[in-house]
Amino acid sequence: MISFTKLLFNDNYFGDSLRYSNEARGATAGARRDGGPVVVWNCTRACNLQCRHCYAGAGREAAPGEMTTPEARDFLDQLVAFRVPVLLLSGGEPLVRPDVFDLMATAVQQGLRVTLSTNGTLIDRSTARELKRIGISYVGISLDGVETKHDAFRGVRGSFQAALEGIRNCLAVNQRVGLRFTISRNNVDQLEEIFYLLQEENIPRACFYHLVYSGRGSELAGEDLDHEESRATMDFLIDATRRLKRMGREVEILTVDNHADGIYLYLRLLREDPERAASVRELLRLNGGNRSGIAIGAVDWTGAVHPDQFTMHHSLGNVRERPFGTIWTDLSHPLLRGLRDRKPLLKGRCATCAWLGLCNGNCRVRAESVAGDFWDADPACYLTEKEIAGGELA
Repeated sequence: MISFTKLLFNDNYFGDSLRYSNEARGATAGARRDGGPVVVWNCTRACNLQCRHCYAGAGREAAPGEMTTPEARDFLDQLVAFRVPVLLLSGGEPLVRPDVFDLMATAVQQGLRVTLSTNGTLIDRSTARELKRIGISYVGISLDGVETKHDAFRGVRGSFQAALEGIRNCLAVNQRVGLRFTISRNNVDQLEEIFYLLQEENIPRACFYHLVYSGRGSELAGEDLDHEESRATMDFLIDATRRLKRMGREVEILTVDNHADGIYLYLRLLREDPERAASVRELLRLNGGNRSGIAIGAVDWTGAVHPDQFTMHHSLGNVRERPFGTIWTDLSHPLLRGLRDRKPLLKGRCATCAWLGLCNGNCRVRAESVAGDFWDADPACYLTEKEIAGGELA
């Protein structure tokens, strides 16, 4: 994640301690001293929607072999023992898993910081109250446009209104909540509406995701923004974040799944505010770029461990057979070992980029999807050749 709010204004939010610190930098080298990675748990493949970009390839029914309740409890014990700082529950749609509230409560009681990634359509007022009672730290609800645009992306008519009601219900009970927006050519024209929605509904946080070509999302590579469109979109997000600040609105704005965003913002600040740019470069250095297989990992509904939630076709082991901490520290697996020290393995423009120390090779799954090589250049990096050569004033 790249926090535009942190980089532009040095405002502090909870997640910044995981993203911009000496410990975060240590985690990039695989040397985190205070515990394990942030873990995304795709606790079920079942979902009540049919989203076009679903990396999990979710369906209406639970997948065969999903972890049972006792197995899930044992898995939570493993995370606690490995001192995992955050558990993010995802799916499919996590709220369709019958035992999910009991499992979330157990995780919170054991000291895990639990967050929830959901389509929001199942969060009525009583559900919002229960999430608040349990102690869920944050609920991220997906909106990919307004009204029919969102409904088309999510595959179910009425899903926009249901998701918006989910956000409103969380806000009504003081459950911390924000929206998630996955950018594509089909909905980039909705960004102005999304920022209007943030203001009108007093939504305190928004994460803007770049497409990752994985699962059903692998079919959408042709719908990703081209490089010029990506640059224009980042300019819009920077300007909109500044506009919110000038209005006195405390809204946290982040982008996800493209570490070129941080470099692009830095290069723009070099022209507009060199003093702030120096601070931003240090924050990006502390962050260290992409941390898949380092400071973030994923576990799917069967217990298989993956470098992140987009690499479900690459398994590192299974928590039913070995503890998560044992799997995560076993560098005999070539992919995990490579991710911990990836710079010598990178190819193409990533290998020679002047900003490699701040980006760490960006998203490997996009490279694999397009080039067929996990270590090839990320095709979604929109920095120019002059910029990656170190032309800071380009």
